[in-house]
Amino acid sequence: MISIKKHIPNSITLLNLLCGVLGIVASFEGMPQAAFLLMLLASVFDFCDGLAARLLGAYSELGKELDSLSDLVSFGVLPSVMLFNLLDDIAWGRWFVYVPLLLALFSALRLAKFNTDERQSDGFLGLPTPACAIVCGSFAAWYGMGGCLVGASELLVAGLVCAGTVLLCTLLVSEVPMFSFKLHPGEDLRAFFGWKRIAFLLVLLASAVFVLACGPGWPLLFFAAFGGYIILNLIPIK
Repeated sequence: MISIKKHIPNSITLLNLLCGVLGIVASFEGMPQAAFLLMLLASVFDFCDGLAARLLGAYSELGKELDSLSDLVSFGVLPSVMLFNLLDDIAWGRWFVYVPLLLALFSALRLAKFNTDERQSDGFLGLPTPACAIVCGSFAAWYGMGGCLVGASELLVAGLVCAGTVLLCTLLVSEVPMFSFKLHPGEDLRAFFGWKRIAFLLVLLASAVFVLACGPGWPLLFFAAFGGYIILNLIPIK
């Protein structure tokens, strides 16, 4: 039983990796919504593997490295490929279509930094790769569904994507403190839910109501929620 227990978190991590690989395939097949759904599923597995490791007491160096390798694919390579394909569809052959690939490089730096930084056990320093990926993936999926930017000039869309890429890459390797939803066994829930976490949940709820009421495309819910996550963390008030 003990030998099986210690492999449960790693098995969940491998499901994260599988979703990332399938998402890359879906993106190159011209299915950004499917790619984004696989990214979301990967994020669920990413949350569950850490939770399982904490509950089962099954931490290991192998699991830590496997988690980072999986995250690099699902939350580094996949979002960069989705934005690359978005730009390639509207501006094939132009140099700037390659700018989103920087996300994969800076995500690798971010994950390596996380693995060697002991200050990030309860929160993050810099933008976590899943949040960055969901912002990028939701935008690509929403645009692919006919978001309001469809029909806009090539220069406008490319400028927004490239500027967003530079901003997100900067946040990935920054020292900006960002909250997490890592709940440790026995932790006081009242102390855990500070105002920023509560505000994030309210933003998520408001975004869901807006999307359901106005119908602008379900990926916009995640774009608004995780864009709100970034903004909340940039507010210098604890």
